[in-house]
Amino acid sequence: QVQLVESGGGLVQAGGSLRLSCAASGRTFSNYVMAWFRQAPGKEREFVAFISQSGLLRYYADSVKGRFTISRDNARNTVYLQMNSLKPEDTAVYYCATKGKNSYTIISSDYDYWGQGTQVTVSS
Repeated sequence: QVQLVESGGGLVQAGGSLRLSCAASGRTFSNYVMAWFRQAPGKEREFVAFISQSGLLRYYADSVKGRFTISRDNARNTVYLQMNSLKPEDTAVYYCATKGKNSYTIISSDYDYWGQGTQVTVSS
């Protein structure tokens, strides 16, 4: 059973920064792609970023490119999302996710395991 636990969300002013963490257990973390998604009220869940097993490949949604950085520490079984220059439109519940198959995808339904989410609120 895979467990993902996010932390690090909170309330921040526009232009500020937050770092989200996602601790994984239940499988060999370094073997699998990890991703972050987010869901704002009344909107569908949307892709934010993914990172390959080694960390060498990282892919971002256009809306966060240049402001967010995904990284991972395989020794700590943890994936991070550093969020800088935050905007009110970044307000959402942020989820980390992983998948059973080792392919790269931005489609949420392709991911098998999800955390409970952490709320990020950016005030203007």
